[in-house]
Amino acid sequence: MAIQIAPSILSADFANLERDIAAVSAADLLHVDVMDAHFVPNLTLGLPIVERIAQVSSLPVDTHLMIEDPDHWAPRYAEAGAASVTFHYEAAKNPVAIARDLRALGVRASVALKPGTDASAIIDDLKEFDMVLVMTVEPGFGGQAFMPEMLPKIEAIRAAVDRGVADGSLAIAPWIQVDGGIAPDTAHSVTSAGANVLVAGSAVYGADDRAAAIAALREVANGPETINGVPASGGPGAHHH
Repeated sequence: MAIQIAPSILSADFANLERDIAAVSAADLLHVDVMDAHFVPNLTLGLPIVERIAQVSSLPVDTHLMIEDPDHWAPRYAEAGAASVTFHYEAAKNPVAIARDLRALGVRASVALKPGTDASAIIDDLKEFDMVLVMTVEPGFGGQAFMPEMLPKIEAIRAAVDRGVADGSLAIAPWIQVDGGIAPDTAHSVTSAGANVLVAGSAVYGADDRAAAIAALREVANGPETINGVPASGGPGAHHH
């Protein structure tokens, strides 16, 4: 599967949201962070805004719920028009039941893991999920630095997915999404580890040309690790950022 790019509107201009949603139409998904000031310290937006975003977005809305009681709330976001609903394993009373509720509503069911949560928490239930989100920062705020120590977790989930597909225990291979500090200099390491959906906030919305920023991420994520055709590891004439 080709790498998918999901710009996070957490880095968009909330007063010009429709304009900023249209500006990333070259991406694959629109990542919408819902925070409740309880599960995470920040407060963003809720159901009515997600419903409106789904109406105006040309991209499928990928909603990341960083909230308490997803058992109650996750299906409401599916009903509001999200194409994919991600809830946090740490906040869920019954992750499998939530995933089944979401699938019954016709949306992709996705589970997120905070940096401190081990991959083993969800490995045995992979068949219940359409996507697993590995947080590579502590959830709650945009613009944080990427945590490379999360790469083995991505690798562990990728290995489990590949095993499950090979032995037939997984009818579909769940996508592996990564969120936190994703930029051209980190994208290749997470895709090499096995991720295939990249969430990027400031790397896209911090650029003047959002389409070019998406294309640059896509190129680095899909291809060999090069920047402007030079090995990003710092070969002769490499561009250091």
